[in-house]
Amino acid sequence: MKVHPSSVLSPDVELGPDVEIGPYCLIQGKVKIGKGTIIEGHATVGSRYGVLELGENNHIFPGAVIGGPPQDITYKSEPTQLIIGSNNTFREFSTVNLATNKGDGKTEMGNNCYMMAYTHVGHDCKIGNNVIIANDTHIGGHCVIEDSVTIGGVCAFNQFTRVGKNAFIAGSSVINKDILPFSRAQGMYALVRATNKVGLARKGFSKEEVSNVHKAIRIFIMGSSTLEEAYERIAKECQPSENINYLVQFVKQSKRGIAIARGKSSELEE
Repeated sequence: MKVHPSSVLSPDVELGPDVEIGPYCLIQGKVKIGKGTIIEGHATVGSRYGVLELGENNHIFPGAVIGGPPQDITYKSEPTQLIIGSNNTFREFSTVNLATNKGDGKTEMGNNCYMMAYTHVGHDCKIGNNVIIANDTHIGGHCVIEDSVTIGGVCAFNQFTRVGKNAFIAGSSVINKDILPFSRAQGMYALVRATNKVGLARKGFSKEEVSNVHKAIRIFIMGSSTLEEAYERIAKECQPSENINYLVQFVKQSKRGIAIARGKSSELEE
């Protein structure tokens, strides 16, 4: 364990083995930092009232603020939480906020995520594993980003939006509705444009399953005029699989609507 003498740590901070803390860091509140984590100079971790748990081998770069209070005017210093897994990277000036008390009181992030410079994850968000968020992207409160999602730079997410696993969102997009899993989305406001075929292949999906998922996504975004029609066609035309079932359930559980083009398939946004 190495702590630079210029850094300030509150009495409640717990440091695991082999933790390194660089110069001029502020670590305050109830903070638990797992072994092998590196916190570079001028980073701020934790806050006066929150509870922060950092897993192992995370890397926090200069200027990052991890575990600051939620940017919500109704927050009154409640002891809410930020729970972060292991092997995550937080580049320069990235921010992840504590939760409010409006949900389960937890902002959560899984393992192996990469937040590039100036990115922001708001209060009460749920970020999965293997998520990449490129520079200057801002995610509003209560959003859900599922596993293995890649998000380009300079994107903005409305509160309560959801992105399904293995999706890709192109840079400079604004997301105000849910993004289908396994898809590629882009635009202001973002719409699902295609299947994320390259991403799925890189993640080990077979050619047959990529084709199967692609068929289902096409039925949703351009091949049906109602949700019920889409469900019926997928049941008849696609091979049953865990991925197909998950895709259909994602749509059925959507509260904000699915981000698809208006026109022939506009009713799918209901």
